[in-house]
Amino acid sequence: MTSLISISSLTSDAACFEQVRSVRWPNGVICPHCGSQDTIRRGKDDTQQERQRYQCKDCQKRFDDLTGTVFEGHHQPLKVWVLCLYLMSLKLSNQQIARELGLNKDDVQAMTEQLRRGVEKKTPVNLFGNVEFDEVYVKAGHKGNPEAVADAGREGRRRALKGAPGRGTLEKDKPPIFGMIQRSGEVVIRMLANVKQTTIKPLIVETVAAGTLVYTDEYNIYSRLEEWGYAHKTVNHGAGEYARDEDGDGFHEVHVNTMEGFWSLLRSWLRPHRGISQEKLPCYLAFFESLHNIRKRGQAALQSLLSLLLG
Repeated sequence: MTSLISISSLTSDAACFEQVRSVRWPNGVICPHCGSQDTIRRGKDDTQQERQRYQCKDCQKRFDDLTGTVFEGHHQPLKVWVLCLYLMSLKLSNQQIARELGLNKDDVQAMTEQLRRGVEKKTPVNLFGNVEFDEVYVKAGHKGNPEAVADAGREGRRRALKGAPGRGTLEKDKPPIFGMIQRSGEVVIRMLANVKQTTIKPLIVETVAAGTLVYTDEYNIYSRLEEWGYAHKTVNHGAGEYARDEDGDGFHEVHVNTMEGFWSLLRSWLRPHRGISQEKLPCYLAFFESLHNIRKRGQAALQSLLSLLLG
């Protein structure tokens, strides 16, 4: 079993490359081109002596420790990228990370965006058992995208975005975030154009096992869940009902409080990252979803994030 990453060791590029190799190839080096384990070492990189080169004896192609990963082809040392990933997991904003690492803010923004996109391409999550559905709406315009603002037929904003009242859509700059969480399990969150049955059905069918017991509020977009193959129980928020005991055991099992609690965590996570655009919001959501599903913090979370990026 790989030992926990030591943050103090990340000040050394040699230690970072050793960690990358142990996470990426725990059972021996594998060719990223053909998947063969019949590989040999071919010296070190000319500019980074800690970076090992290899050659595959089957396909004859050459590669190194970072080939095919999000860390490949950048001028910043590997240790800077790994430390950046660690600071991201601590809910620091790009500006705070730039100060901690002594980097230009624009460079850090580019790095964090690439790392978030790398985490976004993870293994799909499958939910089953007892699952709660709910939706939340966040303010997100087109910051940094003047073409999208022009297409919307309005001038750029100089002040904080004010979301439209009530339920939102992308067009109202108040995109809905649809959430599905398995009790005592994983979560899936997605930014959607709207919250209509035709929009949520494909995501539900792809993510949630047939026959699962689903808990929701009384919103009518969930009215066809039984038709789609799910058991369904609702709690009526409009009538002031937030939890219900149906079987008389004293435990109020009908609720969506798990999902509501998750939304509180998400809002807290997004707060330091002020002014996230619609174009970039899905990456922020994917990163937070991964952190939640990892269920680890600090050095343990870093190791799991590296596994996602290097897998």
